[in-house]
Amino acid sequence: METIEKKIVIIGGGPAGLAAAVAAYDAGERDIAVLERDGYGGGILNQCIHNGFGLHTFNAELTGPEYAARYLELMRARNIRIDYDTMVLSVSGDRTVTAAGPRGMVRYDAGAVILACGCRERPRGAINIAGTRPSGVFSAGTAQRMINVDGQRIGSRVFILGSGDIGLIMARRMTFEGASVAGVAELMPYSSGLSRNIAQCLDDFGIPLMLSTTVIEIRGRDRISSVVVANVDENKRPIKSTAREIECDTLLLSVGLLPENELAMGAGVSLSRVTGGAVVNDAFMTDVDGVFMCGNCLHVHDLVDYVSKESAACGRAAAEYVKAKAPCNTDKSDFVTIKTSGGVRYCVPQNITRSGGGSITLRMRVDNVYRKARLVVCADGAAIINRPRPIMTPGEMETLELDDKASTAVRKAEKVEVRLETEGVK
Repeated sequence: METIEKKIVIIGGGPAGLAAAVAAYDAGERDIAVLERDGYGGGILNQCIHNGFGLHTFNAELTGPEYAARYLELMRARNIRIDYDTMVLSVSGDRTVTAAGPRGMVRYDAGAVILACGCRERPRGAINIAGTRPSGVFSAGTAQRMINVDGQRIGSRVFILGSGDIGLIMARRMTFEGASVAGVAELMPYSSGLSRNIAQCLDDFGIPLMLSTTVIEIRGRDRISSVVVANVDENKRPIKSTAREIECDTLLLSVGLLPENELAMGAGVSLSRVTGGAVVNDAFMTDVDGVFMCGNCLHVHDLVDYVSKESAACGRAAAEYVKAKAPCNTDKSDFVTIKTSGGVRYCVPQNITRSGGGSITLRMRVDNVYRKARLVVCADGAAIINRPRPIMTPGEMETLELDDKASTAVRKAEKVEVRLETEGVK
């Protein structure tokens, strides 16, 4: 087996991996390897042909392939190589990466490893819908790829379960393809997608959004013929008296995304029960020394621009680490753990390094729809950030930028809390 030494090995050539590589290069590190299992870079962006990307990063409204192309051009301008068709088989706690690809089996001895593996869709088997197993049932992302990349037509009358962003976007996409979309059912009493996608993908086309509703049965033999939907109670249990049948030949499932973290678990990285990603510090280092994580394998984002910004910070931190300018994350006495309360489901990063410096960006999601709320950051009981929010929803990630003064207060504190204070809950 060939052995290659690299200062930084980045696993994943999607938006997170590309942004991390460019930032690490610009931070002064040139010895970078990017490993990508597909035959091209850009990841999921290549099948996202709708616009709305790049408003924050490039100050332009781009499609997914256009956004990926801009980052790939930045990679070419820096002569950063991407090893395509390369599947990473394992990552060890001593930063040894084993991969298989056109060069055969290769072992990389890395100074730092950045996990930028993205996420995958939750399948039908994970939600236990009763019924037969006919054709015509797809995850929303699979359907998107079949239509946008492979040029296939998958159905003419569609029903969608789940109101995540990809489900909302596919409702519009199927309409553009000439299909009739009977509706979108959502188990929760609120949508898990962006408000703009509800407006642009459902409201603009008269597609109904059925909240507190789920699919309880799939009917059909060779091909799906209909679904049975029902309202759910406050415990998310179907109310049988509300069951009704909706004819369709296609069911799309948009029922959540799962971070791809099998490699992280193999390396001994501790994962968050809430996000499914690693527990990281403000340099995006996991609790395994020299192993970093960013992008959708850390926590699922709503905008690719946020993925790029976060991953760029991760790339810079990894470059500093291999130059021995940053502390490791294995000494628990060197960080303060952020606690969340009052409706804040999670906060990333979870740990703040006391010996670090500079500003801190906190990203979080809430657990319900809240109006007239305030996000408060407390250090040893004193509020150092108090930001009003007219409305917050679980589908839209919240970001708090802490300036140098607030960041210093957090680093010096014994206890740090991010909480939600509300005047009313919808």
